[in-house]
Amino acid sequence: MMQTKVQTKMQTTVQTTHPAILQTISNYFDALYDCDVALLQHVFHPAANYYCATDGNLLHLDMENYFSVVAKRISPASRQELRQDRIISITTVGPVTAFAHVQCAIAEKFFDDFLSLICLDGRWQIIAKVFHYELLAPPQPKEI
Repeated sequence: MMQTKVQTKMQTTVQTTHPAILQTISNYFDALYDCDVALLQHVFHPAANYYCATDGNLLHLDMENYFSVVAKRISPASRQELRQDRIISITTVGPVTAFAHVQCAIAEKFFDDFLSLICLDGRWQIIAKVFHYELLAPPQPKEI
């Protein structure tokens, strides 16, 4: 098996035998930064679920409801927010199952996402997203 060394936006090095997993995660980060629902629909399996309990209550969304939330957001890209995407780890179990711990920031929230991925018909997709967030100081626009 070939090992691929990849640098993410935060210059974290991740070793994986599945470059397609890295591409899926890269697309995930791009979709969140641009609020690109079409790309999110490609990244997430249609049966995927979204969970958070940061505020002490369970938030559970199916993809239709999650995509609706993203569609209403003002994109971090349009606000010229600094990207803080980072892959912490990727673990594969067998040829079609993986788990990724990733981080990113959107507006005033810094997210730790646990992404479960599956590979069906040769395509890696996120089947579950469970996350926690911390509130940050309001983002500052990038200087040009």
